[in-house]
Amino acid sequence: MAPLARIALLNIKGPARALLCAQSQSIQNNCCKTITSQQVFDRESKYGAHNYHPLPVALCKAQGVFMWDVEGKRYFDFMSAYSAVNQGHCHPRIYKVMVDQAKILTLTSRAFYSNVLGEFEEYITKLFGYDKWLPMNTGVEGGETACKLARKWGYSSKNIPQNQAKIVFAEGNFWGRTMSAVSSSTDPTSYSGFGPFMPGFEVIPYDDLAALQQALTDPTVCAFMVEPIQGEAGVVVPKEGYLRGIRELCTKHNVLWIADEVQTGLARTGKRLAVDHENVKPDILILGKALSGGFYPVSGVLANDPVMLVIKPGEHGSTYGGNPLACKVALESLHVLEEEKLAENAEKLGHVLRNELNKLPKEVVTLVRGKGLLNAIVINKKLDAMNVCLKMKEHGLLAKPTHGHIIRLAPPLVITEDQIRECADIISRTILTY
Repeated sequence: MAPLARIALLNIKGPARALLCAQSQSIQNNCCKTITSQQVFDRESKYGAHNYHPLPVALCKAQGVFMWDVEGKRYFDFMSAYSAVNQGHCHPRIYKVMVDQAKILTLTSRAFYSNVLGEFEEYITKLFGYDKWLPMNTGVEGGETACKLARKWGYSSKNIPQNQAKIVFAEGNFWGRTMSAVSSSTDPTSYSGFGPFMPGFEVIPYDDLAALQQALTDPTVCAFMVEPIQGEAGVVVPKEGYLRGIRELCTKHNVLWIADEVQTGLARTGKRLAVDHENVKPDILILGKALSGGFYPVSGVLANDPVMLVIKPGEHGSTYGGNPLACKVALESLHVLEEEKLAENAEKLGHVLRNELNKLPKEVVTLVRGKGLLNAIVINKKLDAMNVCLKMKEHGLLAKPTHGHIIRLAPPLVITEDQIRECADIISRTILTY
């Protein structure tokens, strides 16, 4: 029970704590042993599309910061399902809410009202300080929704001539793989072979206020969409003042600022939102991933009435968007983030992790960057980042590279300081002995 005693419980008390410990013990004693990892790999390769290249680990159980493969080996999770599991795997509070709601009502569609959607809308709008919430399911749907809102606002409020509205994006952006999302991408892996692309999209350099100033002088620009910290690009953190500059320029030129906080939001960077690091507020805020608590896809956008109410009945929606099950899961996911003070934990332990990793030789790890518990190490290009990740896997830690020589490090926010230090030691020993 010693390793399990380190599972991050933080402020979980009483019955919930006992339940989590019992579940963890059950996982350790009863992992799936009816199939081998290689059989899992082979079956997926034969019957599934080859649109991913996963790390070769076949997982069957998870709890808190830990995951187990089908042979029963335990790993630290340093991916958190791309920050969708900020609250830790299988959080008992979120699990209980999901099961309780699943027994009562799961889906109505928006053809009818439910007793749950308004409850969630009231909580999330008051928590983040906006007038309205528009629910969807996945992060990329949130991005699509934001773009539609911006274009409609551009025509109805800014008086942009019909079909001429432009949205500006930053180089290195990643917000999904729909046709719209890849149309704004500067990564050939995302867009090559999928044209023709969405018109009305313009791309400028990231973290470049002069370029933004120039782009926004075009009167047909309705919005600038940007990640406060670029995740898929390798946890690229902009200079201090970039977000404040965006706010000032968008206000000056009557352009909507769309903040894509699908990955950076919900306590991941050490604040409730990444934009909170500069105390600024976007016109449209996209949320997703950790809104699900890792249980059930939930996403959506927040905006004030002058923007949100340009969309009329029948102009946008989703069969599953705002369904009762999703609303209950998302509501409890937010309660967990707030009540367990996971942003504060991410802020504190992010400094610990970066301090430890900065002790590595600069000729091996050339850069350590991030905020909170969204971090990355840039390794010498002579090393193979995927091979480094494979070695870390052997030592019980799961992470993946991005852009060849960058390794993203994003554990669940329930991790403890002892665990962070243990993981920093695994990463350091792996790199130094590679």
